[in-house]
Amino acid sequence: MTLRIGIVGAGANTRGRHIPGFQEIDGVEVVAVCNRSRESGQKAADEFGIATVYDNWQELVQADTVDAVCVGTWPYLHSAITLESLAAGKHILTEARMAMNLEEGRSMLAASQASDKVAMIVPAPFYLESEPTLLEMIANGEFGDWLEIHVSALSGDWNPGAPIHWRQRRELSGDNIMSMGILNETVRRYAGHDRSLTAQGKTFVGERADADGATATVDVPDSIGIVSELESGATAVYHISSVAGRGRGGSIEMHGTKGAFRLEEDVAYVALGAAEFAELEVAPEKKWGWDVEADFVNAIRDGKAVTHTNFGDGVRYMAFTDAVQTSLREGRKVDLPTI
Repeated sequence: MTLRIGIVGAGANTRGRHIPGFQEIDGVEVVAVCNRSRESGQKAADEFGIATVYDNWQELVQADTVDAVCVGTWPYLHSAITLESLAAGKHILTEARMAMNLEEGRSMLAASQASDKVAMIVPAPFYLESEPTLLEMIANGEFGDWLEIHVSALSGDWNPGAPIHWRQRRELSGDNIMSMGILNETVRRYAGHDRSLTAQGKTFVGERADADGATATVDVPDSIGIVSELESGATAVYHISSVAGRGRGGSIEMHGTKGAFRLEEDVAYVALGAAEFAELEVAPEKKWGWDVEADFVNAIRDGKAVTHTNFGDGVRYMAFTDAVQTSLREGRKVDLPTI
């Protein structure tokens, strides 16, 4: 039987990854699309040969011709579309970040647990090729107990005259800040969950022009530092900036009692014992990669467990995200809630 996919939000990632990914799978058909305007929805339909264009996402979600919904909108609609899709008996794949805040994430998790449908979040895509090998090494105790974790994401451009981006508007992006959530999701795959944290942020340009030329307030930081204590007792330090154009980009270093590894520029480096860092050799049969659309389809067809990323893990990174916002707002250390 053909699995029929409806697309809500045909942005760059959806057009570049999800729609082509689904269309490459036998027995899967992208049958409907809804975008922010009828015109842009029709453009996506023409580009990919999609039969039906809807004027609003509610019509698509309720359509009998749709079995599963892929949400590619900005975070402000993730919860509403997910809840209605599950209530309508549809499987759901939503773009990251999961939701606007922890409360929405919890509602989405509860709805998924009450449903027999697959609920999945597009995962953090970093270093997936080496992940199975590193997780095996961790399970074998090769790195020992984690001590220090350092996360750096220094990029962007200092351009005070640039128009406001949706990621700089909390009404559209929610409590999410730059790549903070996606990096925390990656760290937690290797080191577990956070217990408490302290955060400090800075917005260097407080107002920018919006699409209509009016003045809009920037209420998402341009730079943030976070110090977190993990449940294991390890310390994690994050520095993320969108104004450090000459920065080193993204990297994650994890240091344990027996060894360390570094993830940088899509390459994993390992240092065990007294050895220096060397590139990790990954056996061909252990290599992995971006397989989101196939994972979603396999979960629906074969009952394959969702690991990257399930709603439970999404709620955990939303708890981290909300704790950062509380620390910024109240200037204090914040304990993360029990999920």
